[in-house]
Amino acid sequence: MSFVESEERQALRRAVGELGKKYGYAWFDEQARSGGNTTELWLEAGKLGYLGVNLPEEYGGGGGGMGDLSIVLEELGAAGCPLLMMVVSSSIVGTVITRFGTDDQKQRWLPGLADGSTTMAFAITEPDAGSNSHNITTTARRTDDGWSLTGRKVYISGLDVAQAVLVVGRTEDARTGKLKPALFVVPTDAAGVEFQQIEMDLISPDKQFTLFLDDVQLPREALVGAEDAALMQLFAGLNPERIMASAFALGIARHALGKALAYVKERQVWKTPIGAHQGIAHPLAQVKIELELARLMMQKAAALYDAGDDLGAGEAANMAKYAAGEVAVRATDQAVQSLGGNGMTKEYGVAALSVAARAIRIAPVSREMILNFVAQHSLGLPKSY
Repeated sequence: MSFVESEERQALRRAVGELGKKYGYAWFDEQARSGGNTTELWLEAGKLGYLGVNLPEEYGGGGGGMGDLSIVLEELGAAGCPLLMMVVSSSIVGTVITRFGTDDQKQRWLPGLADGSTTMAFAITEPDAGSNSHNITTTARRTDDGWSLTGRKVYISGLDVAQAVLVVGRTEDARTGKLKPALFVVPTDAAGVEFQQIEMDLISPDKQFTLFLDDVQLPREALVGAEDAALMQLFAGLNPERIMASAFALGIARHALGKALAYVKERQVWKTPIGAHQGIAHPLAQVKIELELARLMMQKAAALYDAGDDLGAGEAANMAKYAAGEVAVRATDQAVQSLGGNGMTKEYGVAALSVAARAIRIAPVSREMILNFVAQHSLGLPKSY
């Protein structure tokens, strides 16, 4: 791993940055407040090849890795228009199908994921199985023709724009004991599938849903990978999720920092820009330092994952997500503080970022669960849960 990005990745950053500027925060905010979505940007990003940079070339992707995909999301976020479904559709689902799908499944789903014509959601969280995935009760029962899937999921992103959802469940004969996840591709318009929007105090075009699965009939080929592949098959998607969540957070942090800097360089109170005062300058400098440190850990996680080191990537991805979430909260809070009263107005568009940043501390894995992971796996301390 080099600490200097290749010319190709630098060019990717510039190109995606230009696309992001074409849309920007004002467009993103308007979609959020009007009940719209980011489909227009999603389709253009897909057409330009950005959504599938991590997917195999033979299926229309760019043949790159998570390092490349994280650049796309970070730059869109820095421009003020992050695509949350990249964390799910391009990253989790695309990776799982690439690594464990059959040839038919890859041919069926990957080209659409790569060009943006197909969006797929991901469903793991349940009302009684939040951080403890071993409590998942969504159950797949074998039928003569395939599978019957029943269960309920919560806080599932993007079901309103997704054509299918990758559901994490367990088979009927594995309902007790340690979780052996079974992954199923479920069309969102299948009989027995219903979803209801969850009203959130979060200004975002990406909506959250409760997903209901009532005896959903699926063909045999709906199962992705082996039904008894244990946790490694699931972690193949969760490590990229954490890497991409880090990219999402870093994009928000950069956008907030950019708005704060633009303001404090111009705003004058005592005959000098307020950015000259250490009370303003030092906190923003601290944000910059923490942002760069978080990106380095994200890049390490992506490099390990792309090299095939799932175990090493797991530790680094969790640390990256923690660091990125923390700096996103610090950056957005400091942006509001730097702008003073203007920081609370819609015109300047930084207050709404604070709620989005807080969400990153919680999802897709909370900062507390990451600290549990590091304490146990990195420090060798006794398990606390």
